[in-house]
Amino acid sequence: MALFSKKTHQYLRTKKKFPNVWCAGCGIGTVMGAIIRAIDSLKLSRDEVVMISGIGCSSRMPVYVDFNTLHTTHGRPLAFATGVKLAQPNLKVLVITGDGDALAIGGNHFIHACRRNIDLTTVLINNYTYGMTGGQVAPTTPFMKIGTTAPYGNRERGFDIAKLAIAAGAVFVARGTVYHVVQLQKLIEQAILKKGFSLVEAISQCPVLYGRLNREGGAVEMLKWQKSHAIPISAAGKVPPEKLRDKFLTGILWNIDFPEYCKEYDKVIAQAQGKM
Repeated sequence: MALFSKKTHQYLRTKKKFPNVWCAGCGIGTVMGAIIRAIDSLKLSRDEVVMISGIGCSSRMPVYVDFNTLHTTHGRPLAFATGVKLAQPNLKVLVITGDGDALAIGGNHFIHACRRNIDLTTVLINNYTYGMTGGQVAPTTPFMKIGTTAPYGNRERGFDIAKLAIAAGAVFVARGTVYHVVQLQKLIEQAILKKGFSLVEAISQCPVLYGRLNREGGAVEMLKWQKSHAIPISAAGKVPPEKLRDKFLTGILWNIDFPEYCKEYDKVIAQAQGKM
């Protein structure tokens, strides 16, 4: 609770749902803090915000916040969010999802939400594993890393979430980490303000499963890894290519403009009614 001031405390369901379900050292609570501070900084009321999630560790977040919330089925939060946004386009709709929820069972919804360019803000928390169900290999698990379903090393390449979103048509793509929490908050703010489909990938630690299985230490060591492996995109051009091989870029990676789906759909309705 130390992450939240009296000002932001109003956004939590403290009397109903705490203590939370997340393991000690998990980064998801830090991401939740960044989201709440972003919403507070933008001066959005609780009634203006809808938070929707699927299934997984990160998807427990709507349980703890006092917004309009939906805790939906596995891999389907973007489908539910699309319906909410079309019905109530003036609301700020946030989708909280994990690397497994969004990119495995929810992969089809993810690429088409990007392509459709509906005005949703998706915060995808990437901890490289299925945390809630026992540490199985996820679509982002790096090559040769250990999971409970890959005790001899993962032989598949993990998705680059940002590149996937850009290729599929998202208009705003950013990446931050739990360690760089102030930057993460600012990226979420900018994503909320952007018209169209916005994605913020939040690199997070899972010390209890992924960290233990891969002998990467506890939360402190994993946070230090985030610090040492994150390269700001503004500095990437000054770093020799060989020093970028095992690193990842942070900041705003993609930012373009394209007609937003709700606005375009309104035109279809107007045409069908003979108003255009």
